[in-house]
Amino acid sequence: MATAADRGLTRALVRVTGTAIGPYQSAVVRIGIALTWLLFLLREFPHRDELYGPDGVWGWTQASRLIADNHAFTVLMWSDGRVWFEFVYAAAIAASVMLLLGWRTRTASLLFMIGVLSLQNRSVFMGDGGDNVVHLMAIYLVFTRCGQVWSLDARRRARSGDEREGEAAGVALWIVLGLFLLIAQLLGSTGLTWADGMLPWLGWTPFLWGVLLLQAVWWAVRRYAPGEPRTLLDVFANITHNAAMLVIVVEVCLIYATAGWYKIQGSRWQDGTALYYPLHLDDFSPWPELSHALASSGLMVMVITYGTVIVQVAFPFTLFNRRVKNVLLALMIVEHASIAFVLGLPIFSLAMIAADAVFLPTGFLRWAGDRAGRLVRRGRAGGGDAVGRPVVPAPGRGSAEPAATDLPV
Repeated sequence: MATAADRGLTRALVRVTGTAIGPYQSAVVRIGIALTWLLFLLREFPHRDELYGPDGVWGWTQASRLIADNHAFTVLMWSDGRVWFEFVYAAAIAASVMLLLGWRTRTASLLFMIGVLSLQNRSVFMGDGGDNVVHLMAIYLVFTRCGQVWSLDARRRARSGDEREGEAAGVALWIVLGLFLLIAQLLGSTGLTWADGMLPWLGWTPFLWGVLLLQAVWWAVRRYAPGEPRTLLDVFANITHNAAMLVIVVEVCLIYATAGWYKIQGSRWQDGTALYYPLHLDDFSPWPELSHALASSGLMVMVITYGTVIVQVAFPFTLFNRRVKNVLLALMIVEHASIAFVLGLPIFSLAMIAADAVFLPTGFLRWAGDRAGRLVRRGRAGGGDAVGRPVVPAPGRGSAEPAATDLPV
């Protein structure tokens, strides 16, 4: 038994340190969250000033006082000018496109997080549950290697066989970011002082400078020390990625568990009538005829109400049985799609579906990716390689891009 335990522990350590677990799941989460935020920014483009601009409902003075208390990070508080706001909003759209396509994924994930936090923390009372999910996932994605598959970065590595191909653009981006951060700190911009946060070393300034320093070290080791130093950095990168993926899994479970248990405590959920009331609210009835038809069926209202509670409460306990987990996962995705259509909450539903994607089976994702790649190749006159498979590094160069490995759940 001791020998078997040692072997199991060794295999677990090798898996955690030698591979980035769930490359397809992290890619789907990346694509889904980036697409959700991009669609939201485009949909609210005509109303952007009322939401986050200097003339918004949540005024500049109110936002300044709140941020001074909670130490939230937002670059929109650096200036109350309209030109700065328009630049930040446009940059958030560009970062969403970069992350969606997987172009310079490390840089894109950091810019995406800055864009999400800047806009949402500027007007914290303008969001809903979907915005909270995007907010959390934007932070977690920074610590993942979410560009291993289904990204322009993976496509470039697959075609050239050298991950250093085209690195000049990445280096230029990080230099620009470093100069921008330095100027902002010298000007004393809000949220970029060594005293922000509860302790000096917990502020945003050390974090952002730390990310830039780690990227510089990664580039230098990859270029000038491809042996053991590169392998060691890969180990740290894999551990960080796997820890972040575990946090995403736990976060989604907490969302469903808390939602389900709070519903159990509500009297309307206990008597099976909770669904009846939102179906009669004008703000949540894009299709009034459909909403009234569903509300008129007492049996349907009761089944959906109880079914929602059962699925949400039971889901975290089904992770140890993949078949049951996949069934409940499909039910939850259908539920969120129904919420988007019936209640008119597409952004919230897309955010939750993107977060749920962390539990999708690798086999299904690879099958879906192959089918999508075939459709793309058929639509292109000249054909071409599909984007989507991890690049297996050459011997002696470490394991920067491991082969597909499913999540343990």
